Amino acid sequence: MSTFKEIRGQLIKSVSSDPANAGGGDMWYNSTSQTLKGVVAVGAWSSAAPLTTARGHAGGSGTQTAGLLAGGDTFPDAKTGATEEYNGSGWSLGGTMNTPRAYVAAAGTQTASLGFSGYTYPPPNPAGSTATEEYNGSSWTSVNNMNQARFGATGCGTQTSGLGWAGRSPAPTEINNTEEYDGTNWTTGGVLTQAKVNTGGAGASQTAGLAFGGEGGPGNLNQTEEYDGSSWTTGGNLGTARRNLAGSGIQTAALAFGGLTSPPDTVKASTEQYDGTSWSTTGSLATARQNLSGSLGGTISASWAAGGRPTSSTAMSNTEEYNFSANTITPGAWASGGALGTARYVMGSAVGAPSTAALVYGGSLTGTGNTANTEAYNGTSWSEQNNLNTARTRIAGFGTQTAAVAVAGRIMGGTDSVTNVEEYNGSWTNVTAYPFAVRGAQGSGTLTAGLVSGGQIPPYSTTCKEYDGTNWTTAGSLNTARGYAAGIFGTQTATGFAGGESPAKSNYEEYNGSSWSEVSTLGTATSNGFGFGTIESATIGNSSPSGSVGSQQWNGLSWYTAPSMSVLRSFYGGGGASSSSGLGAGGYVGGLKTETEEFTGETTAANVKTFTTS
Repeated sequence: MSTFKEIRGQLIKSVSSDPANAGGGDMWYNSTSQTLKGVVAVGAWSSAAPLTTARGHAGGSGTQTAGLLAGGDTFPDAKTGATEEYNGSGWSLGGTMNTPRAYVAAAGTQTASLGFSGYTYPPPNPAGSTATEEYNGSSWTSVNNMNQARFGATGCGTQTSGLGWAGRSPAPTEINNTEEYDGTNWTTGGVLTQAKVNTGGAGASQTAGLAFGGEGGPGNLNQTEEYDGSSWTTGGNLGTARRNLAGSGIQTAALAFGGLTSPPDTVKASTEQYDGTSWSTTGSLATARQNLSGSLGGTISASWAAGGRPTSSTAMSNTEEYNFSANTITPGAWASGGALGTARYVMGSAVGAPSTAALVYGGSLTGTGNTANTEAYNGTSWSEQNNLNTARTRIAGFGTQTAAVAVAGRIMGGTDSVTNVEEYNGSWTNVTAYPFAVRGAQGSGTLTAGLVSGGQIPPYSTTCKEYDGTNWTTAGSLNTARGYAAGIFGTQTATGFAGGESPAKSNYEEYNGSSWSEVSTLGTATSNGFGFGTIESATIGNSSPSGSVGSQQWNGLSWYTAPSMSVLRSFYGGGGASSSSGLGAGGYVGGLKTETEEFTGETTAANVKTFTTS
């Protein structure tokens, strides 16, 4: 056995506290706690950009930075031939398969992939498909068919040395045969020890395949089988028997994730890793799912999981990436904060840095009631402040807790939209009115450099105005007329406007100080929420009229799913200067809300483990 000095070239240091910049393989003795410690590698999943189309039962191939997803089912029973390509940051559409299908198997890389077998809707097609296609990075070409029609098969290998096994043909009969593809023809390979369907798979070649889990005979399987190019032999069993799972890696170093166990049917998030002999648990998916796809060409330390079904009746677009490193990834999360003193919705709000210093003002108390009430948040509780001079709702707000602006809005049950503008410095003062009456407009920026965008006059407006602390001037117009955003964030010269109504929109535009540009689209069209962050990195809370749409995050390139708030709500106030630190308060769904929730973004830290001196 080698000593630590022989391995690392240095002795173990004695320190009084754990070093802040420790890396993988570092070890030290903490003299304060009298413990031996070191940094070890761990596996963890984290959120990534969503698919352009929610789907399950698709074929996945390629790597974490060059992935491919083909075919699938958009539910219910709606097949697709659409292909999407992943570059490690976002998904984009590729060529469409000639035979749209679900339950498709895949092998190869992003630019040299193989798609085969599957199921076409609607029935009758109980036997599945023999169709085989090759992808060249831009288009699919039909080639020689498999010998046996099947669906729910699994594959591995390359475009010119591919392997496909198992499946159903016809339903509900599972099969145990294997077919090998040489770039031209399919030929019969070895027979599995167990007929099965919907297994996980891994393997970089035709002669080193790995099949695990699936369904066969009496139910779910935990069985693992290894292929050597001619025959299958059993390997170590999965810790959890499951079907409809996904995998990545090679025969001696693979991942298995997601799937469905029964009875009763339970969708799984758990992940296991294979070392060529046995399986062990590692970090779980953030979202449990079945019928998902994985990066078949990924590795045990760099993979992705995309799409699938979180329930029996819905498809999802969510993507996650798996990394094995010396860092522990802590997902973002919402936590409860102090309750508002006055329940309300559609109020104005101003939140700066830190996000625990917030101000909410005005809003609606009932269907016809307006309030002038103002409250400030100190990170723990809300306290009453001096009221607005004019009670109103649907206010555009911006600024900070101590330097806020309340713009226009609506007086319900009386005057409709108004032009009133007030500034706050501990008390409210009437200042230069907004150029026209509007409600549901959106505010961003500071007391002396603010931007008010869109809103409802009615109708919905594209007009935007800039504020310099004294006067209003015309700014560039939105490309899409709307108000009541899913979220707005940023500064006067760098603002992001996400979603809005009516009806609910998915548009995302950015302002550069003179004009707006359509940049991207939300994963889900939504409105009536709030946002925080910058145009490089932002978060919007749960929104939509029903409050049912979960949080979404922006990485400067694309929108992806984020942790959902605990309280179902919409029409609420909040904000923050950073995508990783914000809050939301109040709102309405099924009644007025007082609850506050605070968001902390995803973080990483060295994974420090305590060892015994032995």
